[in-house]
Amino acid sequence: MKRKRLDDPDLPLEDLMAIWPETIPVFLRHKMLCVGCMVNPFHTVIDACLEYGLNVDDFFDELAEALNPAPQ
Repeated sequence: MKRKRLDDPDLPLEDLMAIWPETIPVFLRHKMLCVGCMVNPFHTVIDACLEYGLNVDDFFDELAEALNPAPQ
């Protein structure tokens, strides 16, 4: 089975949040309603960023940061 990648443009939000729940606060910080949305099995990060007017590359960077926070 192919391992899921955070930056996979086809990865549904439902899978992303199930595999990496530590990304959920990123969505909440941007006041995105994706968490628990009935459409998240069908939407990707790209879809969500388009819907909310966010830069896709910056958002992927934030998701990656949530998985590997910089030392403080």
